[in-house]
Amino acid sequence: MTVVALAGGVGAARLLRGLVQVVAPSDVTAVVNTGDDTELHGLHISPDLDTVCYTLAGRNDESRGWGLRHETWTAMDALEELGGETWFRLGDSDLATHLYRTQRMSEGAPLSTVTAEIAERMGVAVRLLPMTDEPVRTWLRLVSDQREVPFQDYFVRLRHSVAVSAVRFDGADRAAPAPGVVEAIDGAEVVVISPSNPVVSIGPILAMPAITAALRRRRDQVVAVSPLVGGAALKGPADRLLVELGEEASSAGVARRYTEVCGTLVIDERDRADEESVAALGMRCVVAPTVMSGPGEAAALAKVALEAGRTHGSGKRP
Repeated sequence: MTVVALAGGVGAARLLRGLVQVVAPSDVTAVVNTGDDTELHGLHISPDLDTVCYTLAGRNDESRGWGLRHETWTAMDALEELGGETWFRLGDSDLATHLYRTQRMSEGAPLSTVTAEIAERMGVAVRLLPMTDEPVRTWLRLVSDQREVPFQDYFVRLRHSVAVSAVRFDGADRAAPAPGVVEAIDGAEVVVISPSNPVVSIGPILAMPAITAALRRRRDQVVAVSPLVGGAALKGPADRLLVELGEEASSAGVARRYTEVCGTLVIDERDRADEESVAALGMRCVVAPTVMSGPGEAAALAKVALEAGRTHGSGKRP
């Protein structure tokens, strides 16, 4: 079967690791958020693309949750001695990825082409597509002084510990999807929205009109996995962002983000009480264990999501 996963960050990477255990990796396309992309030290950095790629290549650092295993920090240590900016830590091996990406893009290669090159050389068979080859950037307005900061300043420099009043995705309304994105969604048997932050990881993807239109056409085959367990995020600020933006940190709060484009929401067993509120929003609700503590749990969750998409899309009851 052919599967498309909308992806952003660690939760998506873990689900993708489960998907490739139950579906041939070459039949999986990951459409990855690039709203987190940034330029630092003259380099184009794509954190979500790299997290997904490193995880599928089996080279990610599980303890940190980002970057590469067996990393060294010689360049950052030397930069710190010189008084340079080191709040965004880049390991020596990770730097090679950004150097290569920046070089190829300076030569005129689009981000999608460079991403495919990096994935192939790391042995990743999943088709990795950035959501767009054009610049889209996530900005967050801080409650404290009402200034806007780019995503990495909020997430890394400020450690996502500050309240926000608004989020916007600069450029999303006019950016074209990367080549193959819409075609992959149109041709997939199931589309899975990964358990990523619905505001800042999946939000930029859904802010692109052509992608939203494609998902709307396939709504019955689109399955989202909630990133909340017991009404809280396992990692990151998803629950706090929902509340700060006037929504609720619950399965229903996640469902409201996806109602237009998604027919089924998978929620954790600890959120079973939310089943009726999700159904009241016009979405089918599936209750299952969603904590991916290891490869086995990730594969089991992937099976649940795929079966929900196939069953709902065919009009059958599970």
